[in-house]
Amino acid sequence: MGTVCSLGSINVDRVHLPTTAELQTLEQRYDWFPSRGQTVAVETIPSEFPSPDQIEHGGKGANQAVAAAAMGADVALFGKYGPDAEKFGVRNELKRAGVSVDAIGVAASKTGSAHVFVDPAGDNRIVITAGANGDVDREYVLHHYDRLVDADCLLLQNEIPVDPVTSLLQRFETEQNPPCVILDPSPVAGVRPLIDCPVIKYLTPNESEYRELQDALTSFEGTVLRTVGSDGVIVGDEVVSTPPVDPVDTTGAGDVFNGVFAAGRASGATLRAAVETATIAASLSTEGEGARGRIPTPEEVQAIRSR
Repeated sequence: MGTVCSLGSINVDRVHLPTTAELQTLEQRYDWFPSRGQTVAVETIPSEFPSPDQIEHGGKGANQAVAAAAMGADVALFGKYGPDAEKFGVRNELKRAGVSVDAIGVAASKTGSAHVFVDPAGDNRIVITAGANGDVDREYVLHHYDRLVDADCLLLQNEIPVDPVTSLLQRFETEQNPPCVILDPSPVAGVRPLIDCPVIKYLTPNESEYRELQDALTSFEGTVLRTVGSDGVIVGDEVVSTPPVDPVDTTGAGDVFNGVFAAGRASGATLRAAVETATIAASLSTEGEGARGRIPTPEEVQAIRSR
């Protein structure tokens, strides 16, 4: 199935299930509170935030790695978590999902955290704090350069520091055969230096991210895969439709799309086929709770593609 590396965040998710009225209160209290489908990074979580209803595993880097592994790809995750990761079973959960974890570093900071607010319609708003993700530096990334450059596909997001990632991508420019680099531009704040790197082959914004990135996209030379929820994925002038599903929670659907898409391209699938498979998988993932609660099997995806 090919090799996939994911260089990115590893989080412990604090999941909230607020009422519409409770969400409105948060929006009124914090002018930075994310809108539907948006991820916002903050330095600290307000003490007034409600207690979470559930604790789960997350982080865009980790989620995308798990999704790629579910499709049978040979997947390794690169990033850092804190000394508290063992308490939450982070490493064992990743290994159980078939992700290689030997390159993950342990930072002095606590493991990154995401507060995921899932509204009554199943849509999400995410507030993240970096924690150990913020300790990913040039030294760590370049130490693993040989493995990263040898991957068929490299998954990137914007939940770790931009500087070491841009340094990596600039070095890729000197390579004759760099990996196929896929960038999920979330959160949007500060992501422009990554988009401007010419080795980025695919960019996968959702609706709100696409609107915020209009200026950056005018000079982007790769392919934009614009995910538009239940309306599917827009690739150039084409739309790849979603299968009918009964969504419960959209958290992690974008991560499933990215991971499955990377697995498809790493295995040699055409762009169209990889997008179709990833779109189906992402849609099915919304039928379960949590970022990794419903990652479908290859057989489930193929059954729908064959209809």
